[in-house]
Amino acid sequence: MHAHIMEVVVRGRLGADLVAALDGFEVEHDDRGYTHIVGPIPDQSKLFGLLEMFDGLHIEVVSVNPVEGETA
Repeated sequence: MHAHIMEVVVRGRLGADLVAALDGFEVEHDDRGYTHIVGPIPDQSKLFGLLEMFDGLHIEVVSVNPVEGETA
């Protein structure tokens, strides 16, 4: 079973400790004040865990998007 590559967009910049904790994900900040987190999500459980982590840290999730045609 292949993981789907997903992009999670959050408002603001993530600190270095949190970026380091997102091992396996690419993290990029843009000029509009958003952070784009892209990486493999093998199942809904992993996705929900990631979203719950952001919620627990009071980080606003703006969108969750599949990266078309990409699997890991």
